[in-house]
Amino acid sequence: MLKNATDPLGKLVNLKHLLAPVLSLAACAPGGAGAPAPANPRAADQASGTAELLIAVSPVNERVVWVSGTRGSYVRTTDGGATWHAAQVPGAEALQFRDVHALDENTAWLLSIGNADTSRIYHTTDAGKTWALQFTNPEPKAFYDCLDFWDARRGLAISDAVDGRMVLLSTSDGGAHWTRISPAALPAARPAEGAFAASGTCLITRPGGHAWIALGTPKARLLHTTDFGRSWTADTIPLSAISSVSFRDPSHGIVLGTDSTVATAVTADGGRSWARGGRPPFAMGFYGGAFVPGARVPTVVAVGPGGAAWSRDDGATWTVLNGNNYWGIGFAPSGVGWIVGRGGRITRLSGF
Repeated sequence: MLKNATDPLGKLVNLKHLLAPVLSLAACAPGGAGAPAPANPRAADQASGTAELLIAVSPVNERVVWVSGTRGSYVRTTDGGATWHAAQVPGAEALQFRDVHALDENTAWLLSIGNADTSRIYHTTDAGKTWALQFTNPEPKAFYDCLDFWDARRGLAISDAVDGRMVLLSTSDGGAHWTRISPAALPAARPAEGAFAASGTCLITRPGGHAWIALGTPKARLLHTTDFGRSWTADTIPLSAISSVSFRDPSHGIVLGTDSTVATAVTADGGRSWARGGRPPFAMGFYGGAFVPGARVPTVVAVGPGGAAWSRDDGATWTVLNGNNYWGIGFAPSGVGWIVGRGGRITRLSGF
């Protein structure tokens, strides 16, 4: 939901028992209990070339990264962030791009949020020289929050529920056509149910047809598909609100939210059961988070208005990286990542 750039995000199982298999495997794995602990991650600020609020991050690899922001803006690098190119999508200057998905250095999709026709999807295949408007929301009550793709053809985009029904779009041709998935294939919506358009991480896709959608209000739920969106299940999460979801494999996942006391929950069985995680280190909780691909010890990094933090025990404890205002996060397959926020802030993360 999160209707504008200044609003705050708001629009069981025993943890030790649940994490025991994970901790046991980690102790036997390279970098586990028998190996030297990895050093703290490194953070390096980069010059984005814009003062806009930057919201979502989509790294293709260590060199190519796309970032989306307010006032129709986006930034792009092809040299790992040594230089960034900032620009606006023509005709979209009044829009907020709350999500971005990049396929390569030339190809990306941008999702703008808002009711009615302010929710849109733009697409470029020439590094932003030109943009095609692929989708304009025709439903006055719909409000799109996130999008993601499995590959160059197949993708999803999620809206808040409308009139008691979930609104989820799919594409099988790279966004040339977006089709609403039948509400009959989706769990029934709760009253006023929706996702948080905070960092582009309320919807994630993973190999093999997996995707998860974090529904933040009025009570947290997680939707899951294993067949590229043809059918869905729903899991209840023991948190009052969630804004972000990340899975490091089909079994081990974490959801992050805005609760100022307990803002994390974890699963080791693909979402069938969940345990509350540790207290967040920031008063306002988290806007987004992600597992670090290939980390020597399984590591999750989370961001919010109060700063950035990382955890090597699935959110049970957190180490603060810094206290800057961040909204979005994304990692390349190699484990190098970027976090972004107010005033055009971009910080590169490495050393996990």
